[in-house]
Formats: sequence, C-alpha cells, structure tokens
Amino acid sequence: MTGLPLLGLDHLVLRVVNLDRMLAFYVGVLGCSIERRQDEIGLVQLRAGLSLIDLVPVDGKLGRQGGAAPGAEGRNMDHFCLRVEPFDAATIRAHLAAHGVDAGPTESRYGAEGEGPSVYLSDPEGNVVELKGPPGAVA
Repeated sequence: MTGLPLLGLDHLVLRVVNLDRMLAFYVGVLGCSIERRQDEIGLVQLRAGLSLIDLVPVDGKLGRQGGAAPGAEGRNMDHFCLRVEPFDAATIRAHLAAHGVDAGPTESRYGAEGEGPSVYLSDPEGNVVELKGPPGAVA
C-alpha cells in the first residue's frame, strides 16, 4: 500500500462569526440540513450529501480554541467544493440570485471525478464555495 485507503471528504469545519447568517446560507440557500447541534460546545453539523459541514462559532467553547476569527487578514481555507447533480447553470444562477448571492462565471474545472462545470461563490463570511457538476457536462 502506498497510502491510506481514503474514500472521500467526511467533513470540514468552518469557524464562523455569525452562526444565524451562516445557517441561513447553508440551509436556506444551498439546501444543507441540520444533522446535529451541540450548543454547549458550540457546534452545528450540517448534512451536505455524504459529507458534513461543521459550523463552529468563534465565541463558543470550540471556536475560542482556534484564535482570531476569519476576516480580511486571513481565511480558514482557500475554498471547498460541493458536488451538484443535476448541474443546470441557469437554474443554479437563478436560485442564487433569488437569495442575493452573486456567483462567478461557470467554467470547466478539474475535480475529483474529472473535468466538469463549476461556479464559485462566497458565503456570508467570505469563505469561497465551489459548486461542481458531473464530469463531461457542458459548462
């Protein structure tokens, strides 16, 4: 074996300043569901297909362990990608626009399954989210 038998992304953790605003975006706009809350430690876990997105308020027990909040001087990460199928760029753009979310151009980009269409947008706290369609689909 040359490495570990990795299956895919299990979860990612975003440290957040405004939990309500982030929940409105990830649940109300992108369609995640709340899987579990542990308010006593400051953790909300959202279901995104087979993966989880954990939101950790920076002023909570877990969040305080991470130092300064993400902001103009630095971010938690460059971006993360959510796989979308079916990927209909016009429908996705209309949905995002209806929620006041601006998206970049739809372009063909390489991802875990190969080359396919994707679009970048930002959540309310500036984290970059890529929405990616299936390989071989037209951008």
